[in-house]
Amino acid sequence: MKDDSQHNPERRALLGNFGVAAVAGIATAAASSKTQAQQDGGFTPQRHAADAWMDQLTGSHRVFIDSSTTAGGSNAVRYANNILFTHTQDYDGADSDYALIVCFRHASTPFGLGDTAWEKYGAVLSLGANPEAKANPMNSPSMANGQNTLADLGARGVRFAVCSKATQVYARRIASATGQEFEQIHAELVASLVPNARFVPAGVIAATRAQEYRYSLLYAE
Repeated sequence: MKDDSQHNPERRALLGNFGVAAVAGIATAAASSKTQAQQDGGFTPQRHAADAWMDQLTGSHRVFIDSSTTAGGSNAVRYANNILFTHTQDYDGADSDYALIVCFRHASTPFGLGDTAWEKYGAVLSLGANPEAKANPMNSPSMANGQNTLADLGARGVRFAVCSKATQVYARRIASATGQEFEQIHAELVASLVPNARFVPAGVIAATRAQEYRYSLLYAE
């Protein structure tokens, strides 16, 4: 078939327009892809020294279990054990494969404090639910924590993040209830942190920052 495009101005113009449109389409698609890539993977969170410890934990899996209620704190302990147990039993894995953090904040914050604090201030730390409390309930095997203790989990490499802001609130409550100075009470609570635990500026911040370090978030309620 004879190609008469060179002798047909209208056809030459049409083909030219197709070429321009194709180039424009490619440019638009490239720009769109670039924008999408920036939205999907271009975000780089700002790093802070207070959060750097999360990135220093070793393990091929990262999980952050958040809790903010007393029941949630108990379940967080159960969940941590369930994760490690299932990983070792059904995936032929090891506890060391996990960077696993349990966060105690808001009403579960007292679970991050040791028996020394509970022995003196258990009635307040239990929010009045157990006026006779003399020890951290998570330090003893029970139905509430699935027969698991903080010591058991700590020995398996689990770390505990305890809300500093909530600890201050409890210190004020204790000071008000006992007539003592806030600074003295706060110092006692800080000194009674359970093993394998650390204070974080705020539990709600730790829960969000953990995700910026690629931790899977599990909320215990």
